[in-house]
Amino acid sequence: MFKKFSPSTDIAGQTILKSSVQRQIKTKLLTHWKVDAETLEQIWPKKEPLVHVKCREHLSVYTLHGEPLFFQHFDGPYFPTLKLLHKYPFLLPHVRVDRGAIRFLLAGAHMMCPGFTSAGGQLPSLEEALPENTPVAIHAEGKEHALGVGITKLSTEDIKKINKGVGVETTCYLGDDLWALDKLQ
Repeated sequence: MFKKFSPSTDIAGQTILKSSVQRQIKTKLLTHWKVDAETLEQIWPKKEPLVHVKCREHLSVYTLHGEPLFFQHFDGPYFPTLKLLHKYPFLLPHVRVDRGAIRFLLAGAHMMCPGFTSAGGQLPSLEEALPENTPVAIHAEGKEHALGVGITKLSTEDIKKINKGVGVETTCYLGDDLWALDKLQ
């Protein structure tokens, strides 16, 4: 999504969200992310206005004081930016790819099922299995922080069983144009 993103050409407009819309977004974040109300208050204080930055291809970036916090494609789930995920690593469930997938992930490729099922990869256990279309933090073998954010294209159990094709579609990754932005004005 952010492989060739330029604020000068890709931003269509910015609006401050009404408080009713902000409450709806907070409710969705509390239900979909692994976060409590107190932590969400640290990330996004109650009295601070959230700015909706409308971008090309139905992409929405939500900023606080110009700093991108999270984004959304069409009416899909909200994804935290990678910088926010590094500050609060518990926001999303974790999946891990093997070392061989790191260079592909850093080039913006989607993560294939064998990268999760090989010796260095890791998926949640059966008790914590994730359904398809779940936002996840993509970690890599031997690395401390997430290298990307994505959405599962199959359930984690299907990734293990099928072991073929795209398992997680990458939405942003370390080094993309969203990572390079400190502020969106």
